[in-house]
Amino acid sequence: MLMTTIFWIIISFFCGALPFSVWVGQVALRRDIRTYGDGNPGAANVFRAGNKKWGVLAILLDGFKGAIPVGIAHYLVGLDGWGLTAVALAPIIGHAFSPFLRFRGGKALAVTFGVWLGLTSWIGPTALGLSFAFWLWLLTVEGWAVTAGMLTFLVVPVFLPGGWPLLAVWLGNFVILVWKHREDLRKKVGIRPLQQK
Repeated sequence: MLMTTIFWIIISFFCGALPFSVWVGQVALRRDIRTYGDGNPGAANVFRAGNKKWGVLAILLDGFKGAIPVGIAHYLVGLDGWGLTAVALAPIIGHAFSPFLRFRGGKALAVTFGVWLGLTSWIGPTALGLSFAFWLWLLTVEGWAVTAGMLTFLVVPVFLPGGWPLLAVWLGNFVILVWKHREDLRKKVGIRPLQQK
């Protein structure tokens, strides 16, 4: 089982590392999306560089590269416990520190949704979406909204079966998202005025 776990960690890491958003920009838009917005090689800059159609495609690709290997390892191969923890964190690490981009990967939001889809079916992504949507609506700085959203989302791994290994996925995920949003977290956060809501 150890070799199976190692195999799926490697597969998950390299799936996560695939820079789909950059490739969509290069192939479909003939642009380097890293020259737009915050310079992040993620789906948000595909929206900025192109249009909604290609942006949605980039989000789906970045999500599925987390969902597919984790879902297969979990539901079909039968991995669980601490081995599944490592498999689940691998795509997030791969995306955030992609060797295909000299270890300067994206902020790992879409792949986070994918990983939790692979772990919990619809429950994780739905709770994440609601948490992030609320805090993005309320707070003026994205990084603080993501942080608050992940803290709110903690209720899911606490109450779902899976115990400490599932909580460890949340913790590793949280640390990576905080690190990738560290520039935002240096900014002063505020509450959006009521008239903008």
